[in-house]
Amino acid sequence: MDDRSPQAAGDALVIAGKRYRSRLLTGTGKFKDLEETRLATEAAASEIVTVAIRRSNIGQDPDQPNLLDVLPPERYTILPNTAGCYSAEEAVRTCRLARELLDGHSLVKLEVLGDRKTLFPDVVQTLAAAETLVADGFQVMVYTSDDPILCKRLEELGCVAVMPLAAPIGSGLGIQNRYNLMEIVENATVPIIVDAGVGTASDAAIAMELGCDGVLMNTAIAGAREPVRMARAMRLAIEAGREAFLAGRIPRKRYASASSPIEGLVG
Repeated sequence: MDDRSPQAAGDALVIAGKRYRSRLLTGTGKFKDLEETRLATEAAASEIVTVAIRRSNIGQDPDQPNLLDVLPPERYTILPNTAGCYSAEEAVRTCRLARELLDGHSLVKLEVLGDRKTLFPDVVQTLAAAETLVADGFQVMVYTSDDPILCKRLEELGCVAVMPLAAPIGSGLGIQNRYNLMEIVENATVPIIVDAGVGTASDAAIAMELGCDGVLMNTAIAGAREPVRMARAMRLAIEAGREAFLAGRIPRKRYASASSPIEGLVG
């Protein structure tokens, strides 16, 4: 991000006490190779990158390419996630493995899925896992449904960020739940980060215009015809959407309002 931008100057995203200039969080799966992963991550200017512990090599297999060689922890905040977990027990076990692999790293992204077709979260198992992980000293960023009551409950449990879906994972349907997201944002005291459903740059901008603190995406970038170019587009959309939110949009009206007032016209 350009250090001269207002976002870089004083509008930081704060998660678990750490400040980030970028509000775009990116995944590391589905790219054709590690080099494309690196290039897309750099184009997105993301500082937090998610890693599926059960699908990515971050040192478990010394004979295979290591993701951390192209996305070093000294440069990026590595956010291990529990993708592919379908029970609280499985998710907790995966987070503990990540902490061991990453030398005590405590920031994790929790997701517990309930259905293999829709990949909707199992909110009962998510609540149980969140409670266990917070008690165990983890800083939990939690993927969940767009239920405002549930999101508040996860915040109250001690999650450091709540990540409601905008649409099903990988669907590219865009923001399908504007009013739910607005309700969640207006009642939150922790960052609200849209996770899942973004398909293109305008979707990311809308999420930010609604007041969300950030957007996490993977498929929308990795699945694009030109992933690196899409990553750059998403970065710009996040910046534009945040600036528009801070600027404050004009109210919607059912009638015209002239850009140039007619009062005081000469002649």
